[in-house]
Amino acid sequence: MADDAIHFFLFQDCLIRVPSDTFAPKLGSLLLARHLPLREGDVVLDLGAGAGLIGILAARRGHRVVATDVVAACGECARANALLNGVAERVEVRTGDLFTPVNGETFDLIATNPPQMPTPLDREWNDAQSQADSGGPHGWAILDRIIHEAPRYLNPQGRLVHTLFGFLGIQRALEKLRAAGLTPSVLAREEQPFPRIGRERLDFIRSVDDESILPPGRPATCPRLVLCGQKE
Repeated sequence: MADDAIHFFLFQDCLIRVPSDTFAPKLGSLLLARHLPLREGDVVLDLGAGAGLIGILAARRGHRVVATDVVAACGECARANALLNGVAERVEVRTGDLFTPVNGETFDLIATNPPQMPTPLDREWNDAQSQADSGGPHGWAILDRIIHEAPRYLNPQGRLVHTLFGFLGIQRALEKLRAAGLTPSVLAREEQPFPRIGRERLDFIRSVDDESILPPGRPATCPRLVLCGQKE
């Protein structure tokens, strides 16, 4: 049996230790980390924390953070990384589905890079690695829940900040934020390599690309965005 490997991931001033490369922060998380709109005194919810990068970045800048993930192993990883980065006293890690671990609490900033890869029903798997990518048949299964539920967990002027694959529909996303009572804006947009997992289901992804974001042929890149919805 092969020896277990430990991977280290360095981003800005954060050192993230992960038990395998499947736990390493992905491109969406790095985009979110580069455009995290922190304000002085913010209390932050790192929703779907994974290895804990977003919450640790906020804690390193002096913020109090609650980090949640439905996968217990991710919670353990985030907790260990908070300790490794010297911010364990400012990061509280909880395990549970989306907002369940913070029921009744409110935050100034909710930051998340949720699963949003369109996944045909016959491609669904129940293991944690697969669920970390799957956004259901249209890509919106998790995002819709987050956008719908987030306002009750936001303080006045609080912000929900999330990533978005452009092919899910940029205007659609902005409208969903408005429908939830949040004022939407685009914080960042960049072209990222087309996801490896998406190459084998390109035709299926095109079927949900109602705004024709993707070019013809085999796209080498796709737009990835950071969107913000602010509560009044």
